[in-house]
Amino acid sequence: MAGIGIKTGDTIEVITGKDRGKRGKVVSADPTTARVVVEGRNLAKRHLKPRPVPGSGGQQMAPGGILEQEAPLRRSNVMLVCPSCDKATRVGKKAETNVRMCKKCGTEIDK
Repeated sequence: MAGIGIKTGDTIEVITGKDRGKRGKVVSADPTTARVVVEGRNLAKRHLKPRPVPGSGGQQMAPGGILEQEAPLRRSNVMLVCPSCDKATRVGKKAETNVRMCKKCGTEIDK
């Protein structure tokens, strides 16, 4: 699978799903599985039981509860936000270079 055009630290906009229209910063991007993790978006709940802390002989307990954490989003469900025109856009590459560019305003994203 080719590069996904979205890198860690980019601002993206979610285009489908429960977080549609919301923006966030990319925490991690995996080009092999075409998935991105976005800060504060696509939150999933995980239920944890109280457990003994290792090395304490069972005296101390790690608290349980419900944790919210970001789950990966499919790359096709997000669009990059251009820093200059502030619109969600497709990503293009300049000829013979590896510089990403905005398809709407034509400016370079990587500088």
